[in-house]
Amino acid sequence: MSLHIGAKPGQIAPTVLLPGDPLRAKFIAETYLDNPVCHNTIRNMLGYTGTYKGVPVSVQGTGMGMPSMGIYSWELITEYQCRNLIRIGTAGSFSKDYNLRDIVIGMAASTDSNYAHAFDMPGTLAPTVSEPLLDCVEEASRKLDIPLRRGNIVSCDVFYETAPDWWKRWSNMGVVAVEMEAAALYLNAAYHKVNALAMMTISDNFVTGAKSTPQERQESFTDMMEVALEAAVNCK
Repeated sequence: MSLHIGAKPGQIAPTVLLPGDPLRAKFIAETYLDNPVCHNTIRNMLGYTGTYKGVPVSVQGTGMGMPSMGIYSWELITEYQCRNLIRIGTAGSFSKDYNLRDIVIGMAASTDSNYAHAFDMPGTLAPTVSEPLLDCVEEASRKLDIPLRRGNIVSCDVFYETAPDWWKRWSNMGVVAVEMEAAALYLNAAYHKVNALAMMTISDNFVTGAKSTPQERQESFTDMMEVALEAAVNCK
């Protein structure tokens, strides 16, 4: 029994898109899916299932941070048998070469979180993207002629850091952007042997100071949404 998702068995598709913002889930469902049905309103963390080009697809909000992503992705996998989980979110760029609206695939997700302690590893595991899902997303990118960037990202527990220029230490090691959920998603997927991919649109840049508005974050990053939906059509 799921504690945080109110869907009935069979109401959630094997492939699910995971925006952090539940209103982004609502926007995607109402804009792109045919016959969307809301399958979750618990805690106002909205979730929907419909079809895209005739293929069942779900979209489920996850909230902010690794603990929240950890809960929703775990229940989607264990209670609803979801096998392809695609995070669609935002990230802050650590490079002047990664600009606003660029789409970044997290090839690996470094983290400052202790989330991985739950898996009792004998060393430090580097959680990574699933190759089959990466293949689907790259095929969708080529079909839609929407370019993707790729790199190591970092999933951080703290949004308002107090140390000045804290991000430069990550940047110096080749990390290209920061977000707050991907590492938990990748760890859960690895443990349960399902596919996961984190795709983020750059919403702000630590080098240049450029920032997107909250409304732009919620509704205007449509290239990322379309790539994820096109990939969902071909997921196995």
